[in-house]
Amino acid sequence: MASSPDQFQLLRLFQKVAPGSLFEQLCQEHGYEFRQGIYSVAVVVWLMIWQRLQDNRSLAAAVQCLIQGGCGDLVPDCKRWTDDEVSAATGGYCQARQKLPKLIAKRVSERIVEQLGSEMQEGWGGLARPVFVVDGSSLQLPHAPALVEAFPPGHNQHGENHWPVLRIVVFHDVFSGLALEPAWGPMYGDSPVSEQALAQEALERLPGEAVVLGDGNFGIFALAHAVQQSKRGMVLRLTLERAQKILAGKLVKDTDQPLVWRPSRWERKAHPHLPEQAMVEGRVLVYENPARPGELLCLFTTLAVAVEEILAIYRLRWNVETDLRSLKRTVGLHQLSSKSPDMVEKELLLAMAAYNLIGAVMCLAARRANLKPRQLSFSFVQNVVEAALPGLEQAASEAAYQQRLDRMLRYAAQGKHPNRPQRRSYPREVWGRGSHFPPRKRIVEKREPTK
Repeated sequence: MASSPDQFQLLRLFQKVAPGSLFEQLCQEHGYEFRQGIYSVAVVVWLMIWQRLQDNRSLAAAVQCLIQGGCGDLVPDCKRWTDDEVSAATGGYCQARQKLPKLIAKRVSERIVEQLGSEMQEGWGGLARPVFVVDGSSLQLPHAPALVEAFPPGHNQHGENHWPVLRIVVFHDVFSGLALEPAWGPMYGDSPVSEQALAQEALERLPGEAVVLGDGNFGIFALAHAVQQSKRGMVLRLTLERAQKILAGKLVKDTDQPLVWRPSRWERKAHPHLPEQAMVEGRVLVYENPARPGELLCLFTTLAVAVEEILAIYRLRWNVETDLRSLKRTVGLHQLSSKSPDMVEKELLLAMAAYNLIGAVMCLAARRANLKPRQLSFSFVQNVVEAALPGLEQAASEAAYQQRLDRMLRYAAQGKHPNRPQRRSYPREVWGRGSHFPPRKRIVEKREPTK
């Protein structure tokens, strides 16, 4: 990859990927008035991305970032800015966030993925095709009437829960961690959306030559049929029960059997949209799980490559667990503050943009140090980028920018996960939940019996 920021637009971190002309064009396309005041479209989008990269994600912190020059030359010529009379109150920024069209946030997020895709994606050696792993999660939202209606809370034996819950499904590039635009919907309520249905919705955002990698939750006929209809490859894990029904017999270790997968009666009932002659041609592999000796691993694939390569590709599935952890914890998707469905969607889209910006810096730093992007710590690189952003934005010349950029990438490359001579006592992908205070016991006062 070239080191010049002009050849790789992300190196401007935001201004090159989403120039001012892009926002003007988007405003014209969607009939939105192009704001020229302090809170222009470009400034609002950048501040919403900036919030995702900070520990303090409050509106007041974002306004202070603007006042202290954190938006660089994104701020257009404005009398209040020239006279240094910009208010530190959050009302103006809050209103500008609400007025920002969701379509513009969506297009900016897509633009960042488009600009990074050709540079960050790598193909599997024997395929020369990008591999995307799919997985889902849930996000807890603030308790607001509009969110409760759009994303109803769950319930248990004690009654209805308090917090609205959103279900989200994301496709990640297994090599770079690049995240595509997610699909989401209600997890509970009268019309809940399954992870498999959301995966089919997000499927069309993948590159045409991509390979879909999924765990047992996604190893169902409906998704396999959708992937085949999109002319993409797949490696899907099957549950032992489903694999046994497909093979119509007992599972035998070291099986590599071509077959035609047809939907069962139950699957047709659950997915009435399936065509009458629906079927998927592929192979079923039954081999010992490389990660868990003694456990059978059943995979369905349409790839015409050796079994060893299929198993190696499937082992990459664990990458999505750390990606989702970074999205929910490091970028802060577990802590959305918006109280309307429209603002929640804009926060989600621009959080993905922030995540991909950090991922791009990881790719650049890793390639300069002859490392793989996933050998670097996401949170470490995030801290480096957060500290370096003011200097990059205030660089007086191209040479100064390049010098500060090289320094940022050099420090980012130092965030390499250690090579452990012995295995850890716990896997890196699992985080502890921390300790909790013991439950408070109710103290019952003893009263003297009345005489």
